[in-house]
Amino acid sequence: MIHIEPSGAACGASVRGVDLSAPLDDATLAAIRAAWLEHGVVAFPDQALSIEDLERFTLALGPRGDDPFIAPIPGHAHVVEIRREPDEQAPIFAETWHSDWSFLPVPPAGTALYGTVMPPVGGDTLFACGAAAWDALPAAERALLRDRRAVHSARRGYARDGMYGEQDRARGRSMAIRFGDDALATRLHPVARAHPETGRVALFVSPGYTIGIEGLPTDESADLLRRLFEHQKKPEFVYRHRWAPGMLLLWDNRRLVHAATGGYEGHRRLLHRITIAARVPIEPAPPGSVH
Repeated sequence: MIHIEPSGAACGASVRGVDLSAPLDDATLAAIRAAWLEHGVVAFPDQALSIEDLERFTLALGPRGDDPFIAPIPGHAHVVEIRREPDEQAPIFAETWHSDWSFLPVPPAGTALYGTVMPPVGGDTLFACGAAAWDALPAAERALLRDRRAVHSARRGYARDGMYGEQDRARGRSMAIRFGDDALATRLHPVARAHPETGRVALFVSPGYTIGIEGLPTDESADLLRRLFEHQKKPEFVYRHRWAPGMLLLWDNRRLVHAATGGYEGHRRLLHRITIAARVPIEPAPPGSVH
């Protein structure tokens, strides 16, 4: 029997009583999906999973998603490694707040990350609830933002001069990152994004991938985004997840932003990740749905 233990924070829960290495029946999958939608990020501890198990479980939750700037592992076209070796000197991967691949025309619904080799200390992942952050904005500010669109791009991370570009390759990063000029492209998405399954509105911007606000001068746009970025990472919106070996983490990119942390210098860390595509395209919030 599935047991769900909420974290007590604005998002996050642990799910026990389920073995993800075996095929799941429809009722169990429905319960997992309900927990995922309710809590935003759910952890499944004490799982012994193969790559094939991870592929089967995630495919039951939604279509395969794309990972445009990370090469997959051999033989598994939709599985990537989040890897760091003990002596690695490059900056921690993904330590800037972001929603995975929000610069895509249709950003992914979710991400599943499995802890294959975990260090004994450090490596926590921070999650901030965009829905709680939106709800906490003053009504006047929500009214100003409700019809705005933000400019998303991968350029800060994956362009040739980005964080993971040509200079990063020279640092000897162990991950199979593929930077390129495609990262310069931009895409517009609503600042106030209505969740396609729950209807709840979330603040959908991040310092990792949001570079502007449509229709605003550069300085005004930058000032507004700085204020929103500071707001969305306030402690009351954040859940700090602590990893353990054999743990699977599943999160909702439509509601959350997240950031990696370090603190495990001298230890190897290896996780396997699959991106889950959205079942329906992103759309602006319908009139009257943003409160």
